Amino acid sequence: MNKRENIVLIGMPGSGKSTVGVLLAKALGMAFVDTDLELMQRTGKKLQEILDQDGLSSFLAWESDTVCGINVRQAVIATGGSVVLEPEAMAYLHETSCIVFLDVPLEELQRRITNIRSRGIAFAPGQSLGEIWKERMPLYRKYADITIPMEVNVEDTVEAVWQIIKNG
Repeated sequence: MNKRENIVLIGMPGSGKSTVGVLLAKALGMAFVDTDLELMQRTGKKLQEILDQDGLSSFLAWESDTVCGINVRQAVIATGGSVVLEPEAMAYLHETSCIVFLDVPLEELQRRITNIRSRGIAFAPGQSLGEIWKERMPLYRKYADITIPMEVNVEDTVEAVWQIIKNG
């Protein structure tokens, strides 16, 4: 399978992975997969229900299993923000995909995310958005083939990713 066959979007919750993913898939004529939606279909539960009822470690195991079960070609894949916490899932994605990190500053994420406790964001009890950001940033950078600073609007982000993929 060609390394660039799929495009995987990683980044913090609220970074715009699903929004950018849909638009990028349209621009490139590719399929679109949202791993959060796939996870909810597999479990029959909302993300927050999984976290509340089964706990963080079960959520991460379900997320990894879901990601590793995705078998698509020519697709843009928007992942959950916590996928980088699962090395097996990231290794699987890296085999088949160009991994794009949508890098949003913490201050912007804090503005965008007002419902951290009910949105289905995987984090340890008592952990703040800033602590989640600090924990995950090195992992996003480690796994990314391409980093896109999200200091521009969604359309410009889609254009930037499209140009890199087209020319890359």
